[in-house]
Amino acid sequence: MHRIGHVLHVSKTKNMILKAENIPRIGDEVANEKLKHMGTVFDVFGSTSSPYVAVKTNIQSPEQFVNQVLYVVPSKGGRNKRKKR
Repeated sequence: MHRIGHVLHVSKTKNMILKAENIPRIGDEVANEKLKHMGTVFDVFGSTSSPYVAVKTNIQSPEQFVNQVLYVVPSKGGRNKRKKR
């Protein structure tokens, strides 16, 4: 798992906003330290030197996870590799 960063707050649309330590890809699955699925990366925004991440949640009360660290869950399929010719 790769650490994304701490949850700063929850937006009006129930997206969790994180201060990014490592930049994930949009669509990556996000979990907490107990491997509970929290949602998916919805957006990466802000300056390139200090980016933020919006996570679209699928949980009832995301406010309880403010100040907690979230992680990117590695995909089971792996990345597609190009074939050498």
